[in-house]
Amino acid sequence: MTRPSILLTTAALALGTLVPVTVAGPAAAQPAGGPAPASARGPLATADGHSHPQVLSVAGAGVYRIGVSLAALTANGHIDWTAQGCGGVVNAGATGSWAGVLLLAFRDGRLVEVGTATAPPQSPAGARVGMSFAELETIYGRRGSLIRNDAGDAEAYLVRVGSRVELFTGHPIRPGVGYFQVGPASYVERNFRQRPSC
Repeated sequence: MTRPSILLTTAALALGTLVPVTVAGPAAAQPAGGPAPASARGPLATADGHSHPQVLSVAGAGVYRIGVSLAALTANGHIDWTAQGCGGVVNAGATGSWAGVLLLAFRDGRLVEVGTATAPPQSPAGARVGMSFAELETIYGRRGSLIRNDAGDAEAYLVRVGSRVELFTGHPIRPGVGYFQVGPASYVERNFRQRPSC
């Protein structure tokens, strides 16, 4: 082992022993009923101190990247459950801090849609579930537009980013965005417009 390798290994071991003390320290020092430690603030904190990224973009989120294979995600423990959908599409649930947050769709074994009914995550521009379509128009301006499906019975807000889209669909019982999904326009937008019947 070379001297730089020894130094890096020693530094990594030292950090590994310091991080738990640093993270646990502020929580233990707080009086009962006092403010929560910084590591527990915000909607992304989880019981084990991990959090998922706040952004869902047309590239995906975290390890759930558009185009990644279902087999690879499954082999690495990133898929919680799967269910057969229409036309050979496989729907799946994420694991870890994304569990219950992201819903996934795979076509021909590749990820073609990542969606959420929660906030966070949000789009790179700051749009999220719970906003009104008017708020989305304020955020996106001419980059986005309100669209209707082919049957004319549903409305959504669409933002194109190259060959991919961000799509914000309505909520079934209240006004505004109830679901936010990303992926190739050939899949995400087409599914919204044509509403598969199966």
